[in-house]
Amino acid sequence: MRIFCIGRNYAEHIEELKNERPSEPVIFTKPDTALVRPGEAFYHPDFSEDIHHEVEIVLKISKMGKNLEARFAPKYYQELAVGIDFTARDVQSRLKAKGLPWDLAKGFDGSGPVSGFVPKTEFPDLQNITFGLRVNGEERQRGNTRMMLWNFDEQIAFLSRYFTLRPGDLLFTGTPAGVGPVSVGDKLEAFLEDKTTLELEVK
Repeated sequence: MRIFCIGRNYAEHIEELKNERPSEPVIFTKPDTALVRPGEAFYHPDFSEDIHHEVEIVLKISKMGKNLEARFAPKYYQELAVGIDFTARDVQSRLKAKGLPWDLAKGFDGSGPVSGFVPKTEFPDLQNITFGLRVNGEERQRGNTRMMLWNFDEQIAFLSRYFTLRPGDLLFTGTPAGVGPVSVGDKLEAFLEDKTTLELEVK
């Protein structure tokens, strides 16, 4: 199982981090040790003083695919969830300044909590799903899939040009604006269509 992630897929998030708008999807990965299962805590690592939350919709690949056209991509995922791409922003900034990969900032243990998955058929329009994140009861992020630069099907088609997708692979599809730091003791709630689907505490 691989965890693929799409960076810079929401224009307002690109602007808040002062990044360049990409001409094609920005891809990075996390190892399976990044997963945090529902009900487990997130442990703030000691190598960073600036861990940021980035809430995202996560797709689960349902069958093997390679070199897919976007119009066929819906056959390759049947479930989705909400997840958090925890990012060591201070570590990432140092790496980016040197032109180095982001693995240490994005792929550390526990950096990818994911809620339980629900059938995509529960959502009448996959290009109009609202999701977000509350920290200690305060809403920090709210986005909608219609704001994506590349929709789910376009992301899967692009990935499949480079990687053979396998059942169980996960795809973090990008975060909207509002990312920010978390601290030990914070309680996070991620939601899909205003239904809380992921709760965890920072320890």
